[in-house]
Amino acid sequence: MDTSILDKAIVFAVKAHQGAERKGKGFPYIVHPMEAVSIAATMTNDQELLAAAALHDTVEDTAVTLKDVEREFGKRIAELVEAQSDIVFEGKSREDSWRLRKEEAIERLTLATNEVKIVALADKLSNIRAIYRDYQAIGDKVWDLFCVKDAASHEWHFRGLARALGSLKATFAYKEFVETIDKVF
Repeated sequence: MDTSILDKAIVFAVKAHQGAERKGKGFPYIVHPMEAVSIAATMTNDQELLAAAALHDTVEDTAVTLKDVEREFGKRIAELVEAQSDIVFEGKSREDSWRLRKEEAIERLTLATNEVKIVALADKLSNIRAIYRDYQAIGDKVWDLFCVKDAASHEWHFRGLARALGSLKATFAYKEFVETIDKVF
């Protein structure tokens, strides 16, 4: 098996996220993209999809640009990463644009290919796992960790993601995603 593109993506992601912490949790941010790779690997052995899972937050959360990703990894991986990135609404804060960004993301995912959905599900399952762990530890205070603190808004978002990702319902990852959403909400 040729894992050279995935290996390169992991090294690139480690460098891009170097020194970053995962939402005040006390562990390196890179743990999340690596968990996303692990989840994606339960659904595919496509090395470019796994590479995109490793890189999925680099454009949104670091100084890396889509042009950087395309130059290093090619158009397909850059497009997969772009599909995972939030749209920026100029003139609106992250909190004020939260619902618009999430509505747009759900709509894009509904229409996306299964390749895009695999990378997205890997990311979103990692996220809901983290929320569930925190929920077990601190209960409803978990929502204070987010810019939008309303649990019902997060439930709307995750259930919308589950509907958008429904074409992957036969996968173990999707089943775990829905079960974990039900545990949190």
